[in-house]
Amino acid sequence: MDPRLARARPEAERPYAPGESEFRTDLERIRFAQSFSRLAEVTQVVTAGALNGVVHNRLTHTIKVTAVARAIAVRLLRGEDRELLRDLGGLDHVVVQAAANAHDLGHPPFGHLGERALDRLARERFGLSDGFEGNAQTFRILTELEVHGPGDEGLNLTAAVRAAVLKYPWARNHWPAPHPTGWPVPPRGAGHGRGGTGAAKFSTYVVDLPEMLDALAAFPDLPPGRQTLECSVMDLADDIAYSLHDVEDFHRSGVLQFSPVSSEFRSWEADVATMAGLDERRLAEMGRTPGAGLERLRRRLRSRDAWMFDEATFASAVATVGDEFVDGVLAVPYDGSMQSDRAVSGFTSRWIDHLVTSVTPDPEPSVRSGYVRMSSQAWHEVQVLKFVNSYFILERPDLAMLQRGQEKTIEQLVTGFDEWLSDPTDAFRAPRRLVDLVNAAAYGYERVVKEHPDHLDARTTDADLARMARGRGIADFVSGLTDAQAVAFAARLAGGSGVLWTSAL
Repeated sequence: MDPRLARARPEAERPYAPGESEFRTDLERIRFAQSFSRLAEVTQVVTAGALNGVVHNRLTHTIKVTAVARAIAVRLLRGEDRELLRDLGGLDHVVVQAAANAHDLGHPPFGHLGERALDRLARERFGLSDGFEGNAQTFRILTELEVHGPGDEGLNLTAAVRAAVLKYPWARNHWPAPHPTGWPVPPRGAGHGRGGTGAAKFSTYVVDLPEMLDALAAFPDLPPGRQTLECSVMDLADDIAYSLHDVEDFHRSGVLQFSPVSSEFRSWEADVATMAGLDERRLAEMGRTPGAGLERLRRRLRSRDAWMFDEATFASAVATVGDEFVDGVLAVPYDGSMQSDRAVSGFTSRWIDHLVTSVTPDPEPSVRSGYVRMSSQAWHEVQVLKFVNSYFILERPDLAMLQRGQEKTIEQLVTGFDEWLSDPTDAFRAPRRLVDLVNAAAYGYERVVKEHPDHLDARTTDADLARMARGRGIADFVSGLTDAQAVAFAARLAGGSGVLWTSAL
């Protein structure tokens, strides 16, 4: 049997309709999973009520990533490199779609803010050295936490689909050895995280490491730290969709203003030589002086991504985004008219086509790239678009104030559930699913201490294992809530009147 089709557990044979495949079964299992439906009420950047207009949530983002990923895969499969694609491990557009559907399942309430808060609390409060990470949580959901039938753990997906979600195919620490954080040039995402040790991004916790190794075993020729071809397509599609739809959202909402963005672009273009001659101290002192943000981006790309960065191409990308988006879209305030919608949707449509058609296979990629990549021009343009989102949206003080409040909500949930489970007289009334998740984590850590005690950083006593299991179970529970459920549960734990989500109990 093709090892890409291997599942973690045997299953009864199923009749297939004409043209149906094992991979199509995986795609539908993901789409019918409760964790997929939940994405409709999970923040992408900010909650919908915080802005005027409709903004993307995790589900609409996922749908667009899936569309872009399929477009890339189909175009590659119709091209002249089909034999090369087979040599690189195989490309199936349904596997790509399944991975795109699954890629954000592990994101907790409140976007990346919730992820950072859970990571800090998991490490500091429960001694979990691998903390919390959205990609690792996605893999845990697919292989352990979701169910598709009585007695099942995980969705029992094929090896190809499980491997296709491994954007960062390593653990935070220990595996593979030597760990990517110690490589001369680390893969993208493998730089040290906020805790000071281990990888910033990774796709499995130590408790789920056997599942990762089982999935990757279907790709014996895949070098350590390398994504599968199908994962690389999904990852690139995520970058393309993210770079476009967030700036579209915030233009429609009136948050992204023409004047400051235009000033940033034109000031940098007018003073390229002067900016380049500034030392790091002087550039830091400039703060948000127009042009300084793009200059910091230029230096960061030159330092981190020398495999692709080019000075002339970066300048060309700034000019192109400035002409097409800043002057072509932002210059006319969005007023809700059909003409305004045409301007925004026309830009997005043109650019998706432009970026998708720039994608080609790369049989010998840089360690910081994948088996597919955009052209140099397109890659630089995506970096500039992502800069607009980060610099003019994510760093806004009003958004920061909202996020600080959301971080407190996550902290209230984690500490509240921990205190509840520590109460010997009332722990039996804790939410049933929470108790199930703690028990599942306890079983996992018992397996780790038997098979790889070195992965637990000397935390192997019964008390250590119980504490880590509780922390992992609470993180699993909290990260599985929607934004509204997180707020309601926190209010209840604080003695308020938040609406109770009974199905989580």
